[in-house]
Amino acid sequence: MSVLSDPDVDRFRHPAFFYDSPAAYVDCLVPSIIDALDRGHCVLVAVPGPNLTALRAALGPSEGAVTLIDMTEAGRNPGSILAGVLSRFVEANVPQPVLMIGEPVWDGRSALEYPACVQYEALINIAFTGRDVTVVCPYDACALTAERLDDARTTHPVLWRYGEPEADSSHFAPDDAWRRYNEPLHAAADAVGCTVRTVAELHRARTFAARYGQWFGCGDEQLIDLRLIVTELATEALVHNAGPCRLAFWSTDGYLACEARDQARPRDPLDGPSGATAAHGGLMVVNAIADLVRCHAGVDGTTIHAYLRVEQRSIGSTG
Repeated sequence: MSVLSDPDVDRFRHPAFFYDSPAAYVDCLVPSIIDALDRGHCVLVAVPGPNLTALRAALGPSEGAVTLIDMTEAGRNPGSILAGVLSRFVEANVPQPVLMIGEPVWDGRSALEYPACVQYEALINIAFTGRDVTVVCPYDACALTAERLDDARTTHPVLWRYGEPEADSSHFAPDDAWRRYNEPLHAAADAVGCTVRTVAELHRARTFAARYGQWFGCGDEQLIDLRLIVTELATEALVHNAGPCRLAFWSTDGYLACEARDQARPRDPLDGPSGATAAHGGLMVVNAIADLVRCHAGVDGTTIHAYLRVEQRSIGSTG
């Protein structure tokens, strides 16, 4: 069975593929990749390293015609996948049809990262509407929890298992999934912060952030990244007349976290930090350099959390 739609039907497809063994993974996906290549599709495979290695070996001579990406690196921040990986590939190959295999959820995805994965999966359903694009999302049915598999049924219109006919998902409700994981975000009780009201105050905010980052143990390159994150998040608020941008910084589980809170009202999810249009402007920069970006849009405004992973060391150490 091919995952691609009938050649005379131009429509977007987004199946979840539940696999229960490495053999089923390869036996299902490789024929679909070969079929897509034979039918003139451009093919992107973005999956975790071990699965990428298995597909690469099984593709043989066809490997050179496929764009292969380790999702644990390119998708470490789930908010960057839609704009920075999938949409970029689609736009680079217009007007050719596209098959993309993207595995954003794997055993080991943290509870902090996971909500952004679900929101990403929900947004895919509107990002490529009307395009000749297929996005297959593999889910390890043996390693992932029942809750995570249920979320996959909610964010994917069809379900695919090896050796079984493709089935419609009776639980498909991507808008509900996106709203359910649009969780309020809060700074830690010991967070330190400042407020940016005008562009002239950006320098002070960058200096404040760098001092905290240095105290926490950021290296020189990460301090540059932190200053840039602060600049882009605060500028985004000021440019959209969202009132003052309140910044907060704290450390958690090996991350340095930066919160930006403003009075922007909820907008089209595709314009948010994990949306397809985030491939441009300040949010693109933040998603590209942060290890994780989370967002909450509510009636009182928008809150964005950007995380940089920092090597554990004693707080305040200069060595």
